[in-house]
Amino acid sequence: MTIHLQKLSVGSESIDTLTAWQRHVVRKRKASGQSPVHEHVTRMFPKQVDALLDGGSIYWVIKGQILCRNPIVDLEERIGRDGIRRCAILMTPKVVPVMPTPKRPFQGWRYLKPEDAPADLTEQSGGLELPAHLRGKLSDLGAW
Repeated sequence: MTIHLQKLSVGSESIDTLTAWQRHVVRKRKASGQSPVHEHVTRMFPKQVDALLDGGSIYWVIKGQILCRNPIVDLEERIGRDGIRRCAILMTPKVVPVMPTPKRPFQGWRYLKPEDAPADLTEQSGGLELPAHLRGKLSDLGAW
């Protein structure tokens, strides 16, 4: 059974700034001979590894709203210089916009059940025609 993660994208102003950061990380990984995926290292290692690797994504909260996601491709253990075990979440570098969904601040990451995950925005849904900030405003107003 699939499960997702949700995580605050600290420092991101928009989907565009998150995408630019991810491109930077992927370029650095490729330059060092690593696979061309985006990597996010977090302190806690998820317990539901199999469910995350069964089609899970990381949903990014930007400025109080879930706005996009990256499909997860793997989870790898990392040991920091301090000897503490961490988790590298490896994901495809393709950012998928989703229906803007308000989300209160939280620390770390949280699991997200598939039935609670916002739907992807596609050209067919008309969602990609609007700029992200307008989609967010409409969502705040309950008009979307």
